This record gives sequence, C-alpha cells and structure tokens, in this order.
Amino acid sequence: MQAIQSVTINAADLLDWKDRTGSITKGKLANIIAVEGNPLDDITTLEHVKFVMKDGTVYKNEVHK
Repeated sequence: MQAIQSVTINAADLLDWKDRTGSITKGKLANIIAVEGNPLDDITTLEHVKFVMKDGTVYKNEVHK
C-alpha cells in the first residue's frame, strides 16, 4: 500500500497538488489503470495492465501476454 501511495496521494502532497490530483475524487484530475486481482495481495498484477483511463478516455492494452 505504501508503494502505491508514494506515486499517488503522497506525490500529489509533495507537489502541493493534493487539491487537484492524487485520489479518485469528483473534480480532481485522474488517470486510472485496471488490473485483474488486487495489487495489495500481489504487486506483480501492476505489470499486466488491462486498460488505462486518461482524461476520461479509455485506452485498451491490445498486447496480450
């Protein structure tokens, strides 16, 4: 959890951007990834991204491994 927070909410806090980004909250900027499984149980799930949502647009990962 600490590793994930270090690149999300903690990074936003360090940049003094916590009011704009760092969490999935109405009115904030957010880029989201989707993975199968829980990265808290197995961090390697983050190596297999199913899609990315950036600025409200979904980009699918068409490369299957």
